[in-house]
Amino acid sequence: MMMEDMILERVKKMPPSGIRKYFDMVHEMEGVISLGVGEPDFVTPWNIREAGIYSLEKGHTHYSSNAGFLELRDEISRYLHRRFELSYHPEDEILVTVGGSEGIDLALRALVGPGDEVIIPEPSFVAYQGCTTFTGATPKVIELKAENEFKLTKEELLAAITPKTKVLIMPFPNNPTGAIMTKEELQDIVDVIKDRNIVIISDEIYAELTYETKHVSIASFEEVKDQTLLINGFSKAYAMTGWRLGYACGPKTLIQAMKKIHQYAIMCSPTTSQYAAIEAMRNGDASVEMMVKEYNRRRRVLVDGFRKLGLDCFEPLGAFYVFPCIKSTGLSSDEFCEQLLLSEKVLAVPGNAFGACGEGYIRACYAASYEDIKEALVRIERFLTQLKK
Repeated sequence: MMMEDMILERVKKMPPSGIRKYFDMVHEMEGVISLGVGEPDFVTPWNIREAGIYSLEKGHTHYSSNAGFLELRDEISRYLHRRFELSYHPEDEILVTVGGSEGIDLALRALVGPGDEVIIPEPSFVAYQGCTTFTGATPKVIELKAENEFKLTKEELLAAITPKTKVLIMPFPNNPTGAIMTKEELQDIVDVIKDRNIVIISDEIYAELTYETKHVSIASFEEVKDQTLLINGFSKAYAMTGWRLGYACGPKTLIQAMKKIHQYAIMCSPTTSQYAAIEAMRNGDASVEMMVKEYNRRRRVLVDGFRKLGLDCFEPLGAFYVFPCIKSTGLSSDEFCEQLLLSEKVLAVPGNAFGACGEGYIRACYAASYEDIKEALVRIERFLTQLKK
């Protein structure tokens, strides 16, 4: 038997993540400053870690219910109402998942298949296209534009919708651009979707990480609440990437379908992580506020730094990434990142890893330490100077 012939064509044709190549290179090098990994440099706050440790000491090592501990779902419900004025019933409108990524995968598997289209605004998180393709559905990409501050416009959305459209993914605050959508801008999208049989998957994993303006969820619009699935989690805001815990909130019928897939594939999310997350929901606000304040300081340094180096840099108001344009160097995104890594040992990610329209840009993450960011800018300046010779 030739195993190659047994693998589905849609899996074989899906390229691996464009980010992994550079991470593999980094493992073989010393002295690298990484602006590439979308992971906080902060350790999970002690009170949250302690809650996880204490749960183990108490012997809480068994399965939870498939949807997650009701106590945690209660806390998620209270948190969303307190922070974003959203209302979800803990019993049947919230599902605890293995990271936000599992929630995206479950939703797409429950909603789409061959013959369906999923609208994906790009540049955006690499998993959207992969998860869509693996269901057999077709990704329909909208190329977001720098002149629109990488926001999704009503006109772009209308042009992308076809009779096959079943899902719209809303990736704001955005990875990799840092773009956000205001209440007024979201209203334009709501007006397009509200009378159509289209489900919105709103990935709001960076909801707490906004600067100058508070995050607004598209799920807060009553016109589309019953056709919106909210995805969020603990990785970014609470520095809990390794705990692998997220959640999905939405209409009971959709959550029930997702839970069915979750039951067969996963059973339940890690219980130690769930106990830690309960503490994060109850007593994590001060830690989040501290981290956001520090990210904002780093954001300003990195944006200003790129601009002083002569690279156009859009002002990111969310997440923890900047997305400078490197077209003026004459290098492709891949060439720029590879040469920068090899010559100056600074890791950034090519913009085209987040969609073809990201060509000509790079993603730099300011979740790295302040000192590393300052040193990275020194090295990048040296690299750009060498390019001009």
